[in-house]
Amino acid sequence: MKEVFKTIDKYEDLILKAEQDLLRMPETGYFEYKTNAYMIKAFENLGYEVVKADGITGFHSVLDTGKKGPTVLVLAELDSLINFQHAYADPETGAAHTCGHHVQCATIIGVAAALKEDAVIKNLSGKIKLCLVPAEEGIEIGKRNELVRKGVIKFTSGKPEFIYRRYFDDVDIAFMVHAAGCDNSKKFLLGIGSNGVLRKSTVFKGVAAHAGGNPHDGINALNAAATCITTLNSLRETFKEEDFVRVHSIITKGGDAVNAVPEKVVMESYVRAASVKALKETNEKVNRTISACAAAFGAKVEITDMPGSEALHDDENLLIAAKEVLTELVGADAIGYRPWLASSTDMGDVSTLFPAIHAYACGASGTIHSKDFIISDPVNACVDNARFQVGLIVKLLENGGKVANEIIEKFKPQFNSVDEYIEHKLSTSMSKDTVLYNEDGTVTLDYKA
Repeated sequence: MKEVFKTIDKYEDLILKAEQDLLRMPETGYFEYKTNAYMIKAFENLGYEVVKADGITGFHSVLDTGKKGPTVLVLAELDSLINFQHAYADPETGAAHTCGHHVQCATIIGVAAALKEDAVIKNLSGKIKLCLVPAEEGIEIGKRNELVRKGVIKFTSGKPEFIYRRYFDDVDIAFMVHAAGCDNSKKFLLGIGSNGVLRKSTVFKGVAAHAGGNPHDGINALNAAATCITTLNSLRETFKEEDFVRVHSIITKGGDAVNAVPEKVVMESYVRAASVKALKETNEKVNRTISACAAAFGAKVEITDMPGSEALHDDENLLIAAKEVLTELVGADAIGYRPWLASSTDMGDVSTLFPAIHAYACGASGTIHSKDFIISDPVNACVDNARFQVGLIVKLLENGGKVANEIIEKFKPQFNSVDEYIEHKLSTSMSKDTVLYNEDGTVTLDYKA
């Protein structure tokens, strides 16, 4: 394996330059045009044929060993978050790499380069599919929902969209590696999984009136929304600890003028939980609360529920293989372990269909998703990360793909087919007015999908 790790050495400058270049071109999900073009050029310069996603950002390239075996999917994410205060934020859009997805892109360039080396590829069987995916971060829900309405996308997250488009139908096993902050003794982290998430857009509909002269003639949509957020907080004691439930919201439109009773207020929310059952039950509680708060003020409310990400379950047998590679690379003492995370990733969707892991390369500092998040050790976060990924590919596909085949054979998918997966995802969608005012003066709350 040392010979395999060493192949990355001559690509270190290429990797580190890409990390700096990509840091300076942050873009949000489904709008990563510059990043996508940069990555396509990098792959083409390495001699890869690029298959572009139809009508959206993202692409894949396949390296075929010419010998029969499984297909390993290696993923990297194109998008950024938004934080105007970050040192490298786009001054116009506020887009900023406060989660480190640019590290994944820089790293996969190194992986792609090393896979062309005879020392890496000579003893492998099967195929390696290198894939750049858009829109992992669940932000700008309104913009993405508009893309759904226009038929550009079916799902607001990139990996579910790629699954829906059948881009992963040939895949047998998958992994990706995310940047992370760690204590000084650790170089890489392995985990067990993280929450699923459902995304929500809620429009409270009131009646405008003069806020000083005749507020009694209006229906204050902002008061309905504010009461809703407070009431949602009061639900927390009803959540079971083992379900790791999280509910959080922001108001993206709070009114038009301070001297007018707010007529329209828009709230975006996440509902997260560790299982499909807990996510469904919690979301119904949230919808009931939203509807009841709107009704209390005589307002109307439109709730749009959009499929987010499924809960991630890292495959235990693939984790064993990853640990063995990392032990050779950095030593057992430099490997850390994460408990269940209440955050979410659409890598969870991948993990429902075939064995997958979402590992972490240390090298970040500051608080993730905040203005002070930076990559302070790009050598470990990117270069050693590339060594790990190339090593894991070799581990899985050497000896006729023996290790990969053993992992695949033991895996039990959550969904038996892509069709079953898609049916489940679509069943979580809803868009309707949930408060109905009847002619007899009664009110009906119709908040279930």
